[in-house]
Amino acid sequence: MHIDALLFDKDGTLFDFAATWGAFGREVLLRLSDGDRARASRLGHAIGFDLKTETYTADSIVIAGTVDEIVDVLALHLPEWSRPNLIQFLNAESARAPQIEAVALAALLRDLKQMGKKLGVATNDGEVPARQHLKSAGVADMFDFIAGYDSGHGYKPGPGQLLAFADRVGIAPKRIAMVGDSLHDLQAGRAAGMTTVGVLTGLATARDLEPLADVVLPDIGHIPDWLGI
Repeated sequence: MHIDALLFDKDGTLFDFAATWGAFGREVLLRLSDGDRARASRLGHAIGFDLKTETYTADSIVIAGTVDEIVDVLALHLPEWSRPNLIQFLNAESARAPQIEAVALAALLRDLKQMGKKLGVATNDGEVPARQHLKSAGVADMFDFIAGYDSGHGYKPGPGQLLAFADRVGIAPKRIAMVGDSLHDLQAGRAAGMTTVGVLTGLATARDLEPLADVVLPDIGHIPDWLGI
């Protein structure tokens, strides 16, 4: 195995999922419900989120779904919101959400770049919020490619974003590792013909990821050792 490039998922991979999105989910649902906790709780149930514990279910659509898919569910319970306005609201709120790094990103990415690795991000979040999150962590400029579900390459578990990255950096998929915390990430990696690396900084367990992962690591900080750097 020789890996020349790494393509990262964002939420649950570069950033710790539970630490980043728990309190955010509660705040956003309460705002959408005008402070009505009972209604916010119902909205949370619809998307797999427990308002009281600020936790997501393992099958929550928020984990790997696109903003459009999340809105498809929420819109059924929010008739006073137009779909475009709801998408705009969620994207704007998401872009402002403080991100909790899974590991010290700048140092890790700098080491990988110094070893000559090409780096990218493929997320089912929107591209604008994704770029804002990476910018807030001071690492946006370290990536050769950043794509969201709305960047024109499709979204995971489809391989479009991954193949676009391979084309952008001029490296064959078999020499690229797709790194993610969800089955969507690994399914996309397999479909693109890439090595698949699962990490445990999302909500999936090692047992969940192992069937589709070539390796499962505690977090992305273990990638240099896995690469033998």
